Amino acid sequence: MNSQEKAEFVEKLRSRIKDASFIVLTDYKGSTVAQLDALRRGVEQAGTSFQVVKNTLARRALEGTDKTGLTEHFRGPIGLVISGEDPIAAAKAYRSLAKDNAHLEARAAFFEGEVLDAKQAEAVADLPSKEELQAKLLASLLEAPRMVLRVIQAAPRDLLYLLRNYADKLENENPEG
Repeated sequence: MNSQEKAEFVEKLRSRIKDASFIVLTDYKGSTVAQLDALRRGVEQAGTSFQVVKNTLARRALEGTDKTGLTEHFRGPIGLVISGEDPIAAAKAYRSLAKDNAHLEARAAFFEGEVLDAKQAEAVADLPSKEELQAKLLASLLEAPRMVLRVIQAAPRDLLYLLRNYADKLENENPEG
């Protein structure tokens, strides 16, 4: 790769990194080509990418982004898992595929403006997905009017029960009418 190609590669990588909301740096030492290909294909289904990048090029790509804290973690063979639109789906896909490959180990990650260690990177996968959060929000929005309606209906309903019970009591005390 000549210097022009490297510069273009770094710019493309920088734009992908800059737009990503979740990045995992994973150690893949000991993995076979087939295992790495399975990882690449698996994370692509979640709108995510996996790429092995030379550390010097990755460090250059991080310059000028809010993810420069990851720079110190680029030692040895590192693969980048770069999320698309849904960072939680990316984290879940990576964790699922890493379980099948004992050689994959998260070294560090970036999520929501913070550099995370390996355990924190794995914990991101436990967060609810975008769809789950939207469903919970919708359920909350729909439940509020229902609760207001129940409160409004409670007073007349309770008064009706009270009057009915009082009428039943009067009938029982005076069975003749």
